[in-house]
This record gives sequence, structure tokens and C-alpha cells, in this order.
Amino acid sequence: MPDFMKIHEEDSVAVALHAVEAGTTFLGVTAREAIPQGHKMALKAIGCGEEVIKYGFPIGHATKEILPGSWVHSHNMATNLSGEVEYRYEPAVKPLTTEKPKTFRGFRRPDGRAAVRNEIWILPVVGCVNDVAKALAQENQDLVQGNVEGLYAFPHPFGCSQTGEDHVQTRRLLGSLVRHPNAAGVLVISLGCENLTHEQFLGELGEFDPRRVKFIICQQVEDEMAVGRKMLEELAGYAQTFTREEIPASELVVGMKCGGSDGLSGITANPVVGRFSDRLIAMGGSTVLTEVPEMFGAEGFLMNRCVSEEVFDKAVGMLNGFKDYFLRHGEVVYENPSPGNREGGITTLEDKSCGCVQKGGSAPIADVIAYGERVKTKGLTMLSGPGNDLVSSTALTAAGAHLVLFTTGRGTPFGVPAPVVKIASNTPMAERKKRWIDFNAGVAADGTRSLDECAEDLLELVCEVASGRRTRSEVNGYREIAIFKDGIML
Repeated sequence: MPDFMKIHEEDSVAVALHAVEAGTTFLGVTAREAIPQGHKMALKAIGCGEEVIKYGFPIGHATKEILPGSWVHSHNMATNLSGEVEYRYEPAVKPLTTEKPKTFRGFRRPDGRAAVRNEIWILPVVGCVNDVAKALAQENQDLVQGNVEGLYAFPHPFGCSQTGEDHVQTRRLLGSLVRHPNAAGVLVISLGCENLTHEQFLGELGEFDPRRVKFIICQQVEDEMAVGRKMLEELAGYAQTFTREEIPASELVVGMKCGGSDGLSGITANPVVGRFSDRLIAMGGSTVLTEVPEMFGAEGFLMNRCVSEEVFDKAVGMLNGFKDYFLRHGEVVYENPSPGNREGGITTLEDKSCGCVQKGGSAPIADVIAYGERVKTKGLTMLSGPGNDLVSSTALTAAGAHLVLFTTGRGTPFGVPAPVVKIASNTPMAERKKRWIDFNAGVAADGTRSLDECAEDLLELVCEVASGRRTRSEVNGYREIAIFKDGIML
């Protein structure tokens, strides 16, 4: 098993693939001290103020002189980022070579869309009816049989006492979830006096199939549980009419997210997902990249891949919009990574971001969409959303992702309405948290599989999950949603 990895030929640091003892030699450089797994070792002398290079990109600067073989982390380096950045479109778009798509066994909806699950979802419009939604899901599990693969409620605290953009975002996101193809049927539950009114929600939905979407306004019925049971029976009957059939992978939409990252995330799990993304897009499929704050400092990897200046301008608006959001709340735009990230070897936001955006592969960026909006274009789409794991994974689902690939170096158990494939960046964590992890990309660090081989393995797993194989979060029953909130609450 190798001790270190030098990611790019121009890098001034290497990453420890496992805990390395002092005296270990790599590329002619001897470690002066113990280097924890995922952390960086200087490959050359780095002067005070000189940039530290990783991924072929500056990830900060030395705050003191660093000798070759030294451990490089927050005690001797800091971010380069401070203020606003001016972006200029210098296109470097490299189309991918077309590949013949694989297939999966999914469901074909009447509107032509593909689905990878055939479930019934219960969505409360307002938090006041959360317990009604949960009780209906719990008391009607007998309907899960035959082609009906699940019955789930997704409570949340919003839908009332919200104003402005928060109100719009809640309405838009819930509407997008109702339209998700993995839901063969949806029961929407209102209270009756909330400010996200039934009429507003109907306006958000537009045309819908009454066989697939049904509504209860609890204040207007005598017994919401009895009415809900009848509607769920009807939805289950409709869902039973769908069966799995062969569908090309070009119809898949896959969300990409990371969380609980470590120093190996950017050199194993994330680039594996990036290679997967390129493969799927080459087959005509679609992927979605989000977590805008974790693009700060890594814009050079992304911006010039926009297919047009119009898409580039939308990307600039998304990035600057999120920076303005930070500033409005008096927060530092370029905050340091979380304590867990730092412990795992990620020192600066550039370090984290450069590793994070590896998930986007090398494909051209076809579109940029707002929070709560749905994917409209084939290829790679950038979605506006925060770094928060549950909020952004919910947004990926609402955008139309059939499933979500979630890379992690430290592990996390959560799930969202779409199946979540948890991808470990390192083997020790994958072996320790087998109840959480679906795929081990740590083998790329162990030297037993290459990144390309891992990407091919991941593509096979995605097709299996799309064909009905349940992920660990599904087996564990971990499913929830979280909605982005910015403004005041009345």
C-alpha cells in the first residue's frame, strides 16, 4: 500500500494515504514528523507567504517557513481568500466522447419520464399537520405490497409564518417533490389556515394527474385519517399499474454531494464520482452538482466549462448571490472547514472546495438552476444550494435526481426521498460503518483498484440501485427532508 499521493505534477504537498510515521520517505522527501491520514506533507521548502499547491491549484499560503517533509496544516498555512472575485468568461469547453448507454430496470411514467422507485409519498404543506402525515404513513403500511415499494411521510416545520423568498422557496421545493417521478402517487396534506394556501400550491403545481396527486385539507373534513386511508388506497391501486422495464441509463438524473469529508475525499471518492459523472453524461445521462459555498476558491475548476456565456453569467449570479447571502448575515464568506474536516486533513476552504468539485468531473456545464427548480437540460447542471447535507440533498431530490451519490470520509447515516448511495473515501471507515456505507472508494488509496476501475464499479452499482437494489439508508429506514430558510419567521 502506498504511503502518499501527489495529486498533480505541480503540487508542493503530498497527501498521506494512511497514518505515516516520521522517517517515511516519498519521492526523495523524508517525513520530519508523523503525518495523520489525509493530511499533507511538504515536498519542498515553502517560504513564508508562498502559495501551497494541491490539485495543481493554490489552496492557501504558508504562514511561516515550511521545510521539506513537514506536516502542512492550519498551524503553518492559511487561506488566500478574502474579498469578492471578478469572473471573466474564458471558455475551455471539452465535449465528452459519446458512449453507448447501459440500461436499468425502472418504471415508465405516463408523461414519458423514467423512475427508479415506485413509492407513495405523503407531503404536508405545513408543519402543523406533520403528525397526521406520519400517522397515515405508519397506519397504512399494509398498502406496501406488489408493485408498491414504499409508503413514506416527509414532515418539515415550514409552510406558514414565512414571508418573501422563504415562502416562495418552500412552495417551490414542495411542488418539485410532488412532481418527482419516483413517487407513483402523492398525498398532499394541508391544515386549511396556513399562508401557503391550497390555491397557491395548486398554482405552483400547474397541471397534474388526479390519479397520482390527491389532497386533504384537514380543517374541511370530519376525519382526516379515514379520508386519508381512502385516498391512499386509490393511490396504491394506481401505483400497482406500473411494472419495471428496461430503460437506457441516458434517462437517469444523478445528484452528487459530499459531507463529513476528510483529506482522502478529494483524491478517492470525489474523483471517482467525477469519472462516473463523465461516463453517465457520455451515455446521454445527467448529473447535478450543488453546495455553492464549497465552490468558493475552486471556481477555476468550473467556470470556464460553461457551455455559453449565458450559462456562465448564471453561474456568476449563483456564486455572488451566495456570497451576498453570507454578507447579509454578517458572516465571513470564506469560512474555514468544519472541525471534522480539519481533523481529517482539510485545512482551508480552497483545500475543501478543490476536493469537493472533483465530483463534477470534466464535462461541460450545461445549465445553472435555482434552489427548488428542476433539471431542464441533459448533461451537468449546477444547482444553487447550501453545503448543509440534508438541505442540499433534499434540493437535489427536488431537482429531479433519481438517486444521490454522497461521498464521505467520516460517515453519515441520513437519507432523503431519493435513494442515497453512501461512498466512503477510506477503507477503515467503510469497514467500521458497514450499516451506513454502500461503496468503498478507499480501495483507490489502498492501491487495489484504480480511479477508473472504481468509477466503472460505481456505474454498475448505480444501475443496480436504479433497478431496485436498496441502499443502506433505505434498508435502515432513514428518510427525511430539510428546507432552506433565510428570512424571518412570523
